[in-house]
Amino acid sequence: MQQPSTQIVEQFLLQLQDRICMALEKADGHASFREDLWERPGGGGGRTRVISGGDLLEKGGVNFSRVHGDKLPPSATAQRPELAGQPFTAVGVSLVLHPRNPYVPIVHMNYRFFAAGSVWWFGGGADLTPSYGFVEDARHFHQTLKAACDRHGPDFYPRFKEWCDEYFTIKHRQEMRGVGGIFFDDLSGNADTLQAFWEEVANSFLESYLPIAERRRNTPFGERERDFQLIRRGRYVEFNLVYDRGTLFGLQSGGRTESILMSLPPLAAWHYDWEAPADSPEARLKEDFLTPRDWV
Repeated sequence: MQQPSTQIVEQFLLQLQDRICMALEKADGHASFREDLWERPGGGGGRTRVISGGDLLEKGGVNFSRVHGDKLPPSATAQRPELAGQPFTAVGVSLVLHPRNPYVPIVHMNYRFFAAGSVWWFGGGADLTPSYGFVEDARHFHQTLKAACDRHGPDFYPRFKEWCDEYFTIKHRQEMRGVGGIFFDDLSGNADTLQAFWEEVANSFLESYLPIAERRRNTPFGERERDFQLIRRGRYVEFNLVYDRGTLFGLQSGGRTESILMSLPPLAAWHYDWEAPADSPEARLKEDFLTPRDWV
């Protein structure tokens, strides 16, 4: 089976990181990204970019990494034991944005390529995590992703939307992390066809998110909304540290800890036995948005 060029994939991801960072700095209008170049003991390295203290973004990170080594970590071989002991290369861009305004949703995006010996695959996706739910925001996010998917296969969006709903679930809370999006992994086959799809959905990120951020960024809010935002960020932390495969892979493969944990918010809160008041916007988030739903 033809294998995609790791060099071409890497160049695409570096350019993707550049385009997204430039667009986010322009949208924020105040803060700029700090860049750290790092090397991984054992092979590879990355380019971490973090923004903080902005008008739109309280904290955000857009990371590029390319790591390789002689042996895969346990998180990568749990589902594929035949790859144990194989040399590997993993290259990707990962993004998490924590907005300042509680009405602007958190967003996560990750697109990656993995190869071990003759085995390779594409993975990735994007998902939206609001504190306050709006149907038009969820619909816009999903419609943008669906349009990108539909240009490459009619079954891509429904398959990867369902996969996202299942993956981004906080099992011990019995709720989804947010309103989902798309998620896929271990995607292999025709290299040219799949790479074209993978690049298009990655390129759709700015169109899927920035209109939502602009629509909500100036919505007035007070202490109640801010407190709920911190509670929702706490749930985000729970998922990332307990379930997220990318976090586990990064830490177990000897990646740069600061870059891996850039996904965590600057502030979060946990209140013992907290429940949203009945019939409140906070209660409606879980009731109306944190369960699988057809948004398009």
